Amino acid sequence: MIKLRSKRFCRGSFKHGGKGSDKAGTCGGLSEIKWELRPGGMLVQKRESEDSVGELITVRVSTLSQYHDISIEATSTFGELKMVLSLVSGLEPREQRLLFKGKEREDNEYLHMVGVRDKDKVFLLEDPAIKERKLHGLAGGTPCCTISV
Repeated sequence: MIKLRSKRFCRGSFKHGGKGSDKAGTCGGLSEIKWELRPGGMLVQKRESEDSVGELITVRVSTLSQYHDISIEATSTFGELKMVLSLVSGLEPREQRLLFKGKEREDNEYLHMVGVRDKDKVFLLEDPAIKERKLHGLAGGTPCCTISV
């Protein structure tokens, strides 16, 4: 078994042992980065709070004309967010496109894994292909009146 010794890594630049570091576990007022070993053997930066996974977060979902504040678990997927949005927006989940940080997100992506936190913004667009099909379906339907000459 390998024993890991903890080393102090600080965000930002500082002079080792000089004025930038102090004995309180911070580096020039910046917090120390803590590490944890995951069950698969991967060394990763420790989460800020252990109870952050599974907690309710509020996501502001904006459309072109309005916004909705949705409370959802941080461990939910974008597909689950679409299902909740279908109740307030009137769009079916397959008609929705969700963008976060400028990228369209897939239904199976988890909110907390892509970095969605409390009070973050997600943009909702109607899928243009489905929107066009709706318009053609309405325009290509039976005529409302007939003209005979």
